[in-house]
Amino acid sequence: MELLNIKNLDLTNKKVFIRCDFNVPMDEFGNISDDRRIRSALTTLNYCLDQDCAIILASHLGRPKGEVNEKYSLAPISRRLHHLLKHEVTLASDVVGPDAMQKVKDMKCCDIILLENLRYEEGETTNDTALANKLADMADIYINDAFGVSHRAHASVEGITHFFDNDHKAAGFLLEREIKFFGKLINEPVRPFAAIVGGSKVSGKLEALKNLLPKVDKIFIGGGMAFTFLKQMGYEIGVSLVEDDLLSDAQDVMDEAKRLGVKFYLPVDVVAADKFSEDAISKIVTSQEIPENWMGLDIGPATVRLYREGLADVQTVLWNGPMGVYEMEKFARGSSKIAHFVADSYATTVVGGGDTADLVQRIGLDDEMSFISTGGGASLELLEGKILPGVAQLIIKED
Repeated sequence: MELLNIKNLDLTNKKVFIRCDFNVPMDEFGNISDDRRIRSALTTLNYCLDQDCAIILASHLGRPKGEVNEKYSLAPISRRLHHLLKHEVTLASDVVGPDAMQKVKDMKCCDIILLENLRYEEGETTNDTALANKLADMADIYINDAFGVSHRAHASVEGITHFFDNDHKAAGFLLEREIKFFGKLINEPVRPFAAIVGGSKVSGKLEALKNLLPKVDKIFIGGGMAFTFLKQMGYEIGVSLVEDDLLSDAQDVMDEAKRLGVKFYLPVDVVAADKFSEDAISKIVTSQEIPENWMGLDIGPATVRLYREGLADVQTVLWNGPMGVYEMEKFARGSSKIAHFVADSYATTVVGGGDTADLVQRIGLDDEMSFISTGGGASLELLEGKILPGVAQLIIKED
């Protein structure tokens, strides 16, 4: 799909509303622990500054649920933007209130105003038309550069697009890059093409799996979702996470993989524990013999070797979802070893955002991957073959 291009817009002396995704992780003291999403927006911001326009930035942070909460203020974002851009960034104290409106009214060329947390407004997540209209009235041009929330039909993402014609709205460079990369990955991958799919539940990845099956040569399953497949195969899985209502769906996926000739890999051993805790007693067992009242929390060493051998000849790797409970050091080894192998390979390596992006960043491999998406949920919906609500109105329609 081809998107409306920011380079085709006349931005000079205009007020430009840019929806960004500055929903970054914060530590217990309120400091930004990973500013990747902020840095990813700099290309679009610097381009707009070069066009001599005034910039209105908007983002959410966390889930304040329509109420003002100092914990979710964008003040730390404003400070980090000022540091990265080497340019003054003024934070409004509200979203569409008197302070924001006055600051926008008084804007001059190359001013940057950051609105307070969009989700302080209840209408943001309900895609309220009145809120979308107020946001649109602030500016002459609308730019969506927030891939990470483009799967949400929110007022600043989807609703606002209806108030701008095609000559006054476009995708930012980050959004365009994400859409193009995933489009090429899914439709024109260099083969063999492998997908590594992990995470806790099959339900969150079921549609993506179904959509990937006709496109890939190999699929490697890990994380909690593996146990639904293993239980369907008749294995003893103890009290491991399982979705009993999806057992037949799991069988359908395995049957379809077999029909299409897709190699479908499941763990042959796991790191099992007597409880879900960092201080749990753990041991390595085969996937068929997880003890009663024990749970599998990571793939085992034999599975790591098996997966590495299966990945050795692939030319394109898509990874979405960790192999175990990587947040606990005791159960992070499987994910870490697979990450190192993928990073060291000569394949094109794509990390589908979310937990997997966090994982590779934690172990210092983010610069070794070909591409890391800024959106977990958004990338997953692209893999499911969906048109994202925040992108739909920015697609150039063919005559």
